[in-house]
Amino acid sequence: MIEELAVVVKIENHQVWVESGQNNACGGCQQKASCTTNAIGSVLKKKSVPVDCNIQLKTGDEVMVAIDENLLLRASLLLYLTPLIALFTGAGIADWMLPDNDRYADLWIACSALLCFVLSLWLINKAQSLLILNYYARPVVVRKI
Repeated sequence: MIEELAVVVKIENHQVWVESGQNNACGGCQQKASCTTNAIGSVLKKKSVPVDCNIQLKTGDEVMVAIDENLLLRASLLLYLTPLIALFTGAGIADWMLPDNDRYADLWIACSALLCFVLSLWLINKAQSLLILNYYARPVVVRKI
């Protein structure tokens, strides 16, 4: 499980809205101006995220939020690798099917690659909305700090 310290900002119907806590490693760093972790963290910690919770909490509590890394890894492979494979497959099929003396072969190959890429994204979205693919990595509150 990947764990992160967070602060409860809102509570609704067995769901808790949390914001990421400050990273202790960046607290006293002298290179905040050139640090990308600090820049990304300053933007992302402003956003609250809903997480599932079975623990009695109140606003302002510090909690440990966790997400399953195996599910997160499989979801990232699906969302990054599948469209990439579709992109190259679409280009390869178009290149194989087109005659050698076609004047617009490069345009057809590019359009076919783009079409297969967009089609793969649409199919992934449809499969997730129909719950065929259960790769929705939902964070949960593990414990109160």
